[in-house]
Amino acid sequence: MAPSFPTAVLAWGSGEDGQLGMDGYEEKDCAHCVAALEPYDVSAIVAGSRNSLAICADGRLFTWGWNQRGTLGHPPETKMESSPSPVEALAGIKIVQAAIGGWHCLAVDNKGRAYAWGGNEYGQCGEEAERKEDGTRALRRDIPTPQRCATKLNVRQVAAGGTHSVVLTQEGHVWTWGQPWPPGDIKQISTPVRVQGLENVKMIAVGAFHNLALTEDGILWAWGNNEYGQLGTGDTQPRSQPIHVEGLSDLSLVDIAAGGWHSTALTREGEVYAWGRGEHGRLGFGDDKSSHMVPLKVDLLAGEDIIQVSCGGTHSVALTRDGRMFSVSRFFCTTS
Repeated sequence: MAPSFPTAVLAWGSGEDGQLGMDGYEEKDCAHCVAALEPYDVSAIVAGSRNSLAICADGRLFTWGWNQRGTLGHPPETKMESSPSPVEALAGIKIVQAAIGGWHCLAVDNKGRAYAWGGNEYGQCGEEAERKEDGTRALRRDIPTPQRCATKLNVRQVAAGGTHSVVLTQEGHVWTWGQPWPPGDIKQISTPVRVQGLENVKMIAVGAFHNLALTEDGILWAWGNNEYGQLGTGDTQPRSQPIHVEGLSDLSLVDIAAGGWHSTALTREGEVYAWGRGEHGRLGFGDDKSSHMVPLKVDLLAGEDIIQVSCGGTHSVALTRDGRMFSVSRFFCTTS
């Protein structure tokens, strides 16, 4: 049996909503340990703009941060929580993966069952949103207690956008619901619909209003909002159906990530490609902070043997095989 090593959760950045989990609301400009999670064997972390969550090896889910829309899965009486605490509604359920969207969260357990909670004004939690009597405008309806969603699907991965949800099933199909475009652009749906044209999907990634899907044969597909070229199609035209990202056709991709308005992809050789909105340097192209409509190699990471990429709303992160981390945003830094 392989030796077991203790895990440590580190956090930094904005803390005004308690999202750093350090029992306070101060901003941290360098990494600090989240002491409340030290007794637990944490296997995964998800960070949102105002809240965070941790999944333990035994399937327990901890959340902390902003809770005014029920985004923590805790009683709504508490508006902010600066220390991690378990989601009691999911006690006894082994959560294996989770996602944070604009105002809602998703999770999937070891039996392929999906759960949703938080803001539901666009049906993003899988329940019909309340409407005014004239039926013309959705009213805000929060779901503070996690509940089952996509109940007919055997889910492998969940992903959450600004106001929509996407899931990948064990069969390799992609389903979505909620408001997939900026509010007002298209009618929202609360019942999952299958994304046509996608088969044998390996993984999905979702930004604010755009989506990526990587198939088993290494083809990357993109659809949704394309205001900054985040679909990688060479233009800024939105796509309601998946389109092949041709600029990566000759590469063997192993990981993908979608930020607020940008995207990244990782090749088997450890090279990172980025495209979309470039403001604040989130693409990692140094002094070039312009937007790019096709994938370009991030030369600043050349030779670093990257094994994982991730994106936030306005920044990107890359992890090396030897445990170093690169973060690109308003500045470029390395964290051991």
